[in-house]
Amino acid sequence: MIDIIEKMKTEMLRRKYSIRTITAYCDVVIKFLKKTRIEDVRRIKKSDIKDYLNSLHEKSGSTINVHLNALKFMMEEILHKNCYVHIKYSKVPLKETDWLTKEETLSLFDAIENEKHKLMIMFLYSSGMRVSELVNLKVCDIDFNKNSGIIRHGKGNKDRIFIIAQKIKRDLMEFIRNNKTNNLTGNAYLFKGRNGHISQRMIQVILNNAAEKAKITKNVHPHVLRHSFAKHLEFNGSSPFTIQALLGHSDLRTTMRYLHTSVPVIGVKSPIDSL
Repeated sequence: MIDIIEKMKTEMLRRKYSIRTITAYCDVVIKFLKKTRIEDVRRIKKSDIKDYLNSLHEKSGSTINVHLNALKFMMEEILHKNCYVHIKYSKVPLKETDWLTKEETLSLFDAIENEKHKLMIMFLYSSGMRVSELVNLKVCDIDFNKNSGIIRHGKGNKDRIFIIAQKIKRDLMEFIRNNKTNNLTGNAYLFKGRNGHISQRMIQVILNNAAEKAKITKNVHPHVLRHSFAKHLEFNGSSPFTIQALLGHSDLRTTMRYLHTSVPVIGVKSPIDSL
């Protein structure tokens, strides 16, 4: 088991897979081998994989897809065996993504008394970053002259540009300047925690407390702010292509899942009316 896991890690690192994906794929293979009690991976059959996937019928569609992709990677890329498993990818049902209105967003900010905490939440919303990207952001990643910054090794191990809103620029500059005595320079994490950077869990706690104080009944989590960022950009007239670039999506269809419920359709004139 150890040998196949190490080979998978090496190959995925070579292909620059994200650490999250590497961990998920290796965990799947470990669970598969334990459940099937297969000691020699060369003896794995397609029927073993199909039976294993069928045993996951109570799991969500996205979870089953991760297991399927991980096992296909092991079979095809590491063991160099065909893996045409006759099982359809489980479709994840499309549903409207949760988001906050502009009024709810302002109420959320106003409910946060701690200035550092408020800055973190406003920065998260105003940039459209993922929470993992925010907590890993470093001082050297920010360019105030260009009102932008760079996210390094984001989802899919991709770099991308994010914007710095004028509304928080001065507060952000003062925060960095006032904390230089705490070595908040250069390669240091922008928002420090006890063991390096602040934890994602702490961001969630801040949001939970703020949402409760602001009497927001929606399930407010970090990704809701990212959805709200996209929605509000659309309401302000930004094109889906611009929003796609800011969110860092490689596929426009992913971005449209954030926007499709607000794309105006009623009232649009057919082109035949202009002929």
